[in-house]
Parts: sequence; C-alpha cells; structure tokens
Amino acid sequence: MKLLDGKVAIITGASSGIGKAAAKLFAAHGASVVLVARRKASLELAVDKIEDRGGRARAIIGDVTKARTHDEAVAAAHNTFGGLHIAFNNAGSVGTIWATCRD
Repeated sequence: MKLLDGKVAIITGASSGIGKAAAKLFAAHGASVVLVARRKASLELAVDKIEDRGGRARAIIGDVTKARTHDEAVAAAHNTFGGLHIAFNNAGSVGTIWATCRD
C-alpha cells in the first residue's frame, strides 16, 4: 500500500515547475490527481506522463482567478475519482485578489 492510496488531490499550477513535480509525486504515492493550469499542451503532457506510469490524472484547463475553474476542478475530483482529500494550491496570481488580501 502506498502513502496516498485512495486519496484524491487537486493541484493548481500543475503544467510546470513545482506544481508538475508535486502532481507526479502525489500520483507516484497513489493519489488520483486533478491537474489545473492555463497551458493546455503542457498540462495534457503532464497528465499523459502520469498515466503512462500507471497513475490516474485529469486535466482542467483554466485560470485560478476564476471561480468557474475551481468549480470545474472540484466537480472533476468528485465525478472522476469519487471525492476530494487534498488541495495543493500552488498557482499564484497578482491583482485584485492580492490587493484585497493585503489590507
């Protein structure tokens, strides 16, 4: 049994860097992963690599500053993998959200 068997994770910013590495690591430890990012080709390549290694992954193309993207990711976790246990909020943004949080 692997550490994350039976767990489902959403990972944002998963098309490159830390997010992509985290997605691969979570999947290698048994988690089903929902990868979220804006860059479709890079994200789909990450999903393919995870699946080629026997993992379970799903891509959601979207911008984390939009509520619709969050709704789609959570729905994908539940509908594709049966639940949600982990959220790895790796993607960052600067703008209205940041300005609101600073106050």
